[in-house]
Amino acid sequence: GIQPWDWRYYAEQVRQANYNFDESELKPYLSLNAVTNAVFDVSNKLYGLKYVKREDVEAYHPDVDVYEVRRNKVGVETDDEDELVALFLHDNYARPHKSSGAWMSEYRSQKKNLVHGADPIEAVPIVSNNNNFAKGSGSTLLSFDDGVTLFHEMGHGHHGMLSDATYRSLASTSVLRDFVELPSQLMEHWLSDPAVLKEHARHHETGEPVPDELLERLKAASLFNEGFATVEYTACALLDMAVHSLSEYDDDFDLAKFEKEYLEEQGMPQGIVMRHRPAHFAHLFASSAYAAGYYVYQWAQVLDNDVFAAFEETGDVFDPETAEKCRKYIYSSGNTVAPQELFKSFRGREPDISFFLKHKGLV
Repeated sequence: GIQPWDWRYYAEQVRQANYNFDESELKPYLSLNAVTNAVFDVSNKLYGLKYVKREDVEAYHPDVDVYEVRRNKVGVETDDEDELVALFLHDNYARPHKSSGAWMSEYRSQKKNLVHGADPIEAVPIVSNNNNFAKGSGSTLLSFDDGVTLFHEMGHGHHGMLSDATYRSLASTSVLRDFVELPSQLMEHWLSDPAVLKEHARHHETGEPVPDELLERLKAASLFNEGFATVEYTACALLDMAVHSLSEYDDDFDLAKFEKEYLEEQGMPQGIVMRHRPAHFAHLFASSAYAAGYYVYQWAQVLDNDVFAAFEETGDVFDPETAEKCRKYIYSSGNTVAPQELFKSFRGREPDISFFLKHKGLV
């Protein structure tokens, strides 16, 4: 049978043969500037946020862009009376000594309980989104997965920028791990929206919009290999919990042996390997933050697909009423209310796994 190290090679051959789709065809339409404009536009349409670039503000590196994030005051329709919501730093490029991966940071979290006489600016959050895209000599072109990552991190950014809590310790992303990936993974859905792609996915040289035929092939191939992706992820989540369920182990404990035997017990398919092997599974051992909690990304998919379905059910993925409920219950409340209560306040019921299964093509 197929070996794990060959799976992705042959999967790509099958994808091109069955769907006639090569991701490299899409990259010329997904410049970093185009995808950034897209995520800012989605942010504005959903939550009224406006991003004003501050060329006069010096960041910690020349590649970092600094924005004032503003929105109209409640009940005011004109831009003449908008208010500062946050400062946003967009740190997109890889460079020596920068940590790998993508993440959201806060240099200052939102809060309301300022000491008497404090400058009100101290309540304004300073939020950073960090990526590691390879900087191009001209336009920096992204894969579709890179674009999803940029939208994902902006979801975390929204969690910080839209926070509306009294105490910093309960604000922003200071929520249970079960809930923290909902705001980020929810944001990913809008990059796949045909209207968003038609408006913003434009050729970096000619400005021509992405062809409908290419978008149709992208959609047709979107569910390809989802079974593989689900198994490789689930295996990591299960092993994570199994390792952290050990109450004791001998000095000569062999983690590689434990991994092999455990996955055999679980019926791991021979041709698939875990997404992250234990030796480099940073979520497992780098800190206690995600220890026995790697499953939260998949649980968040149950939540985010259910929440996005609420938008779809209105017939408008930018429906203002649904967006306002989403801002209030998903992005602004922080840890001031239990996450299960926030979800039920938004959706009116407990989470429904059927939207997750449909999204992954498993039903």
